[in-house]
Order: sequence, then structure tokens, then C-alpha cells
Amino acid sequence: MLSQQQGQVLVRLARQEIERHLGMTPSRPVTTEELRDPALQERRGVFVTLHKRGDLRGCIGSLAAAESIVDGTRRNALNAAFHDYRFEPLTTAELPALHVEVSVLTEPQPLAYENADDLLRLLRPGVDGVILQGPGGASATFLPQVWQQLPAPDQFLGHLCRKAGLAQGAWRSGTLGVFTYQVQSFEEPRADG
Repeated sequence: MLSQQQGQVLVRLARQEIERHLGMTPSRPVTTEELRDPALQERRGVFVTLHKRGDLRGCIGSLAAAESIVDGTRRNALNAAFHDYRFEPLTTAELPALHVEVSVLTEPQPLAYENADDLLRLLRPGVDGVILQGPGGASATFLPQVWQQLPAPDQFLGHLCRKAGLAQGAWRSGTLGVFTYQVQSFEEPRADG
């Protein structure tokens, strides 16, 4: 478990990487000493989510624990800001309205279920991030934070199927691979309190 202070280092790092990429001096730079923290050197999956005035502005991450939390935060901050195919690259003008969130993931675990009703019963809204894997390599994930927009499990799974390029009701077939994970989420203080 990371502390709130360690999480805020990650949030500041994500913003710093974006500011530097835009040719700016970081507003709240992190120190080399802060980044040497052994807990931040652990290999974990990391997602960086960007919002602009409450709307999604970019979200990219890695599910696999292939790199350190620090390296994942750096890479995914830049990818979320400049390489999320759903959005144009972030501009300097957008920075004042940008809100940065970093999610550090636990290792995804397979969820054994027998049928659609069993799957609905086993999911923990607001707690579990979910990965769906379908035929032909189709897959998608929603972080646990997405439950805030889609609190009904059947709705959550339907949207996740669509994100994976599957039919909205594909989760009812009982043939999809399902994995769950949890996150520790850290975000910048909101201007509105």
C-alpha cells in the first residue's frame, strides 16, 4: 500500500512530465530523492487519467506489472495527454483546467464464474476494476472509478463489451474471460474543494 504522500508524488510526476513535454517549467517538480522511494520502484500496473472540467480528456495505462510505478507514471502521463486516440493532443492552453489522477493496480486475478447471474453476483461495484477477454483477442478494461458513471453491473459490463468491440450482451454468454483488480487512486486537489 502506498501512502497518500507517495501517491501525491506520482500525481505531481505525471503533471511534471506533461508540462515538460509542452516546454514548460514544472509547477510542482518532484525531486530525485522522492522518486528513489523503494515503494515507488515496485513493478505495478499504472493508469493515468486526465479530466478537463469534469470530462474525460485522456486515460492510458498498463495492466501488467512490467515496469516501476515511477516509469509507468511517466510513460502513461505522456500517452494519456498526447497519444490517446480518442482525443487531440493536449495543448498548453488546456493545462489550467486539467485534473490529473494516477491509479496503481493490484495484479489482475481471473474471476471464475458459471453464468451471467453468477458474474453479476461476484462483481464488487466501486471496488473491482474489470478486464473482459473475448474471442479473437478482443479485450477491454474499466478501472473501478468507472462504476461511478455506470453503477449497475449489467450496464457496466455492457459498456465494457462495447469498448472491447463485442456485442453489448456478450458478457451474458458465459464464455468471456473475466479478470478483476483493485486500485489505489491518487488525484490532484480539486479547485472547487
